[in-house]
Amino acid sequence: MRDLEQTLREHPFLEGLGAEHIKLLVGCASNVVFKSGEFIIREGEEADAFYFIRHGRVLIETHVPQKGPIMIRSREAGEILGWSWLVPPYRWHFDARAAELTRAIALDGKCLREKCEEDHDLGYEVMRRFVLIIAQQLEATRLQLLDIYGNSANK
Repeated sequence: MRDLEQTLREHPFLEGLGAEHIKLLVGCASNVVFKSGEFIIREGEEADAFYFIRHGRVLIETHVPQKGPIMIRSREAGEILGWSWLVPPYRWHFDARAAELTRAIALDGKCLREKCEEDHDLGYEVMRRFVLIIAQQLEATRLQLLDIYGNSANK
């Protein structure tokens, strides 16, 4: 538990979060390891966790009929994977698989939602931090769409 607490305390996503809130998060956390090629998230399945990537690389993909999986983006050490655990109906919208051996800390989504409901200060901090991630991902998607469709519109 000490290792989890220290790792969470040092993660940029949780910078400035109080020690009492870090201790609450540790109660929802576990170390996980994924082998190269192993799926971490499957589209349509229950979104029951999110991940602090500690080591390795994760590919986020979507399946396109008659084309197969298409990589949308990747996540690496120091980044967060997954926010669907936060938004009903708590279902994943993409696949994510380890591109190489990947070590992460998984936070149980249901556990964390319950702790946020009990402690609204924690809930506010978690939401505030995830809103920034969601906004960054929306901007990255917008730029990707401009790159894909903006070039074809100029032809």
